[in-house]
Amino acid sequence: MALLNKALIALLGILLAVYFYSGKEEFKPEMLKGKRVIITGASSGIGEQMAYHLARMGSHVLITARTEEKLKKVIEKCSKLGAASAYYIPGSMDNMTFAKSVVHEAERLFGGLDMLILNHVGFTYFNFFDGDVDHVRNLLEINFLSYVTMTVEALPMLKASGGNIVVVSSFAGKVGLPLTVPYSTTKFALDGFFSSLRMEFYQQKVNVSITLSVISYIDTGNNNLHAKSNNMLLTVNYE
Repeated sequence: MALLNKALIALLGILLAVYFYSGKEEFKPEMLKGKRVIITGASSGIGEQMAYHLARMGSHVLITARTEEKLKKVIEKCSKLGAASAYYIPGSMDNMTFAKSVVHEAERLFGGLDMLILNHVGFTYFNFFDGDVDHVRNLLEINFLSYVTMTVEALPMLKASGGNIVVVSSFAGKVGLPLTVPYSTTKFALDGFFSSLRMEFYQQKVNVSITLSVISYIDTGNNNLHAKSNNMLLTVNYE
């Protein structure tokens, strides 16, 4: 009986892997040529590198982050790499009016939107929870509510284009761990919202896909979260 249970678990694992990791068609870089993309948190780290990859594929990119000087440098490189067009808008995602304005700017510049990549995070600490509720509230605004705000604002354009929402999350949003209480709280919220939204899209036959990228603690040269480890990436693709 124990052997049968192990076999069933192994089979279930294989089936889940096939379901989540088998695309309907082979990916080709030209699929992203001319696509209109917003990338948040793109002045450094993961967001910056995603902007460069999309630029090489000939996408239109609009990037945002807090530091204007860094954004300028990223945009200059995107243009050299072959982006169809490249723009930036600086600002902080603790301001929901700004979060909405990024989407409106993409509509003004591109006339629509094909992909919304949500990657930004607010500053937090890596230590035992200090009881600061205001910090948790502020982090929820940046790491969660601004994601929701931008998604809602972008949905009409994404529905029109049959587009994609990409959410960069964390292993800390899957498993509760010590020393990450405020950060982990916001990432669990992201998982709950976008996983549930994906199911609603499926039931309502909404032609917008959601990809949730779950990443472990990595050193991206970004001081938003003080932690270092070996790189590990688990991408759960919802279509």
